[in-house]
Amino acid sequence: MKNIVLSAHKVLDLAYPKEISFLEKRNPFQFLISVVLSAQTTDERVNQVTPTLFAKYPTSKDLAKADIEDVKQIIRPTGFFNAKAKHIIECAKAIEDNFDGKVPTEMQELLTLPGVGRKTANCLRSNVLGLPGIVVDTHFSRVANRVFGLGTREPEKVERYVCENLPEDCWSRFSMTANLHGRMVCHAAKPECNNCPIREICNDFAK
Repeated sequence: MKNIVLSAHKVLDLAYPKEISFLEKRNPFQFLISVVLSAQTTDERVNQVTPTLFAKYPTSKDLAKADIEDVKQIIRPTGFFNAKAKHIIECAKAIEDNFDGKVPTEMQELLTLPGVGRKTANCLRSNVLGLPGIVVDTHFSRVANRVFGLGTREPEKVERYVCENLPEDCWSRFSMTANLHGRMVCHAAKPECNNCPIREICNDFAK
């Protein structure tokens, strides 16, 4: 199976642009908050609200002191704004109180921040900090399950499988290409198998 995972990475690496981004590139703090806001909504919607949010609250110190009702109104279009406002303000406070206003880089430290799970932490590490990470979101999980026949959507199991079968220096790139492949070709309802560059090694296509 290792050869299949590596083969999928190599094919998708050639099939998609070298530069792939879904959320606007920002400094570590602002990018982290953007990823937290992206839960259960589109990246496009997040990109619409973050300019206003960060114009008013550009740093963790600013957001930590923000009025939660004001933050709710700004991020309302992203959905679940009550919980998200609470999370991002608490996250900013934790960064200020526990990490001297600097976003931590280590996984275990990132996971102590309110609203931050492995997907969010890996997204920050791989997109902004230049560290290896597998970002298991809905699109990535769907592609991995179909191509590799994993039989599980549990993010940590999907992440562990890919990490065990792909060189570390390929993790971040494969996260982006597989994610984009899920958005562009390997759709949830009607995957475009005839247009898929990895159909010949896909477990689902072979059935």
